[in-house]
Amino acid sequence: MAESKVRKKAGARKQRDAQESTPRVKAPGSRRWVPPVFITVGLLGAAWLVVYYIAGRQIPFMGDLGNWNILIGMGLMASSFVIATQWR
Repeated sequence: MAESKVRKKAGARKQRDAQESTPRVKAPGSRRWVPPVFITVGLLGAAWLVVYYIAGRQIPFMGDLGNWNILIGMGLMASSFVIATQWR
């Protein structure tokens, strides 16, 4: 015949409850800076790509960068999503 599960001792339960009731460290204060920053960085990345595709050859530094412009635009948009994870 199978044995029933053994209950935990009352002392172990008290220790676990004491550990759970310890105060938690709160996150830093307000993060009101996050929405404007991630929107700005995302729009900057999209604008970079639009300008590159429309007039990239006429702008001297964009023409020199070549296909790196795609990486710059996509990198700005990706960093916008990373910044968005900081929002609470």
